[in-house]
Amino acid sequence: MQSEEDIRLKKRFTELAEKSFQQNQYLFTGFLGLKEQSLFFEARSGFPHVGVCLFGGNDFCERQMARFGELEELGYEEEFPIACVKISPAAPKYAEALTHRDYLGALINLGIERSTMGDILLAGQDAYVYCQNVMADFICDNLSRVKHTAVSCRSVEDVPGQARPHLREETVNVASERLDAVVSAVCKLSRSQSMELFRAGRIFVGGRMIENNSAVPKPGDIVSVRGYGRFVYGGAVYETKKGRYGIRVERYE
Repeated sequence: MQSEEDIRLKKRFTELAEKSFQQNQYLFTGFLGLKEQSLFFEARSGFPHVGVCLFGGNDFCERQMARFGELEELGYEEEFPIACVKISPAAPKYAEALTHRDYLGALINLGIERSTMGDILLAGQDAYVYCQNVMADFICDNLSRVKHTAVSCRSVEDVPGQARPHLREETVNVASERLDAVVSAVCKLSRSQSMELFRAGRIFVGGRMIENNSAVPKPGDIVSVRGYGRFVYGGAVYETKKGRYGIRVERYE
């Protein structure tokens, strides 16, 4: 059973879609987490006449905005209002080893809402934050410290190669291609542990929450397991004489 907050959010998606259609203009949500993206896909059947797409600043981003409207409908194109801010230590020699949580906490402490920020990517001593365009200058003007480390900020075109997630390909032996078996093998969990993740709503495929543990992912699907990371499912590459499968996955690192 969905909460009142979930129902309100789905209603909001429908309202934005209808407003975009009626006023002939692009409209955008804030950045959506995986659960919010899943609710978006659930609401999608309510506005099939409106073109939509999701984007987070780059193809690999997990947190994404939804855009209502498309070129074929509106007759013009409009980019997502997403900027990227680089955060660097003012004195690298004395900088602490900062984590994703440290940067997120420092930004939240400025009063910035999570919905205005997308993915935060780390590269060495630097961090890169995707955010709404209107927040980029605010971050640059106000973020001066992360924990005990003095930092400087500036807007950049995009993240460098070393900040982008790297995919490590591996082959995993599974009893079947069912999603619960795949999650168990890739995340090194027992079947009962993976079942608990399904019940807790922590398994997502392509941004959609999956409760059916017997579902079979398709090659190319991005599987996100909250608390355990995400991977691209590549499909079965061989079958053993005992009926087990070798599947190819690309794990985000």
